[in-house]
Amino acid sequence: MLAVFFLATNAGASEGQVRTIQIVSGSYGQNCGATHGNETRDIARRCDGLMTCEYAPREPLRSRPAAKCRSGFVAEWRCDHADFHTAALSPEATRGDTLVLSCVIERGAGK
Repeated sequence: MLAVFFLATNAGASEGQVRTIQIVSGSYGQNCGATHGNETRDIARRCDGLMTCEYAPREPLRSRPAAKCRSGFVAEWRCDHADFHTAALSPEATRGDTLVLSCVIERGAGK
């Protein structure tokens, strides 16, 4: 009887810890004058609903920054309408560099 209670308790705790990404905005080239949120639809399409997402931004054709300006990328997201996060790729990032977004709750030493 005790073992059944223990298993049921652990199963409930694991389900409560699952949180998913909900994109607030994605901005490519804002440091060069591009519009805030110009990549929101693309990053949301690729990452919404996942626990972890690797995102490699693509250069948007409709809001291409000036050719002499190296563009950065900034992503903003929430984990199930709770914790707010921001991460960025610097203008020095090269094509193919990825940004990792996550809503996984870290457990273990130092956490």
